[in-house]
Amino acid sequence: MTTPPDLGRAHPSPGRGDEQRVALHTPEFAAHPHHAYREMRERYGSLVPVELAPGVPATLVIGYRTALRILNDPDRFPADPRTWEQTVAEDCPVLPVLQWRPNAPRSAGSAHARYRGATTAALDGVDLHAARRTVEQFAVPLINKFCSAGSADLVREYAFPLTFEVINAMLGCPPEISERAAAATAAIFDGIDAEAGNRMFGEAVGDLVNAKRTEPGDDITTRLLHDPAGFDDAEMLHQVLALYGVGMGPMQSLIINALSLMLTDNRFADDMLGGSVSTRDALDDVLFDDPPLPNASVTYPRQPVLIDGTWLPAHEPVVISLAGCNNDPAIRAGNHTGNRAHLAWGAGPHSCPAQHTAYVVAQEAIDQLLDALPEIELAIPAGDLTWRPGPLHRTLATLPVTFPPSPPLHIP
Repeated sequence: MTTPPDLGRAHPSPGRGDEQRVALHTPEFAAHPHHAYREMRERYGSLVPVELAPGVPATLVIGYRTALRILNDPDRFPADPRTWEQTVAEDCPVLPVLQWRPNAPRSAGSAHARYRGATTAALDGVDLHAARRTVEQFAVPLINKFCSAGSADLVREYAFPLTFEVINAMLGCPPEISERAAAATAAIFDGIDAEAGNRMFGEAVGDLVNAKRTEPGDDITTRLLHDPAGFDDAEMLHQVLALYGVGMGPMQSLIINALSLMLTDNRFADDMLGGSVSTRDALDDVLFDDPPLPNASVTYPRQPVLIDGTWLPAHEPVVISLAGCNNDPAIRAGNHTGNRAHLAWGAGPHSCPAQHTAYVVAQEAIDQLLDALPEIELAIPAGDLTWRPGPLHRTLATLPVTFPPSPPLHIP
């Protein structure tokens, strides 16, 4: 097992005296982020000098009230990264995630309002009852593929393919385009050829948009096409790509992180067979402690800003640590089960517009699995689970489980 990170080995922090920058890009941080947040708070308070990647400075916000001030002040803390992008190398490992795109998460002002309004309207059109049926439609065949084996990796065999199929259904993606998108996604995540995979994925999404122009449906893509915002081809491509990004990675992580909690935490594990466990409570616990995107809410001050006694440089990333803020002792008291005051969905004008849909999909995905395999158990010690490296996300690399072999379920 890896040891907790030694924050004293970080790099010097320019402009902040002799303080050290905490490296968020190390395997140690990925393995023990909560230990790191505690040490950061003791040393720096609510604002922490960090590195997102080697040589990429930023400020990490781990104070709950400070985060709310920043998130609700988009004039001083806009989300548009274009000035910052000019200061980083093209091969910067966090650039593909943080770079500017014509969509709501990476824009500010009137552009943000235009993208956000259309995305929110398209998501509001999702029938949540139909979404539950969609999850069941894809969950049961996936469970049937491994239920008789008595073991599975729930990341590779369940959460990833399930979230992919569900987001495709919500976007109205035809099967032939979905298959191409799946092949492209596999190339990206398996490291076969990420550049070619990204190109293939963009082509598939472009074909999806064109297909919805000729054959509209009751789906998110069609609603975006018909929105009064009147998106051009490039804007439509990026609206759909953003929805794929949110619908696949974070949704998969939410499902997996909640299942891991339910299988390892006695508050949940002891009650699973008795049926008294609340999946919604498990989801909220995860959103407090291990949200899928703990450090992906990023702003870029237009000019130097003094906050909490610290000057934040202009155009340098200010990263809201959703996990760090959720565990701020100033607002957290004891057991938070049933408490939904976490920042996992963000706050202010950039809060997640898909949270109601995400709750429904994640809860239904978990309930379908546990109803089918109620005696499921973790196949390895909890301490041997490994987290994927990276400063912006929080997700298990695998979730191996065992269970009594079961006959296939009836497909609805």
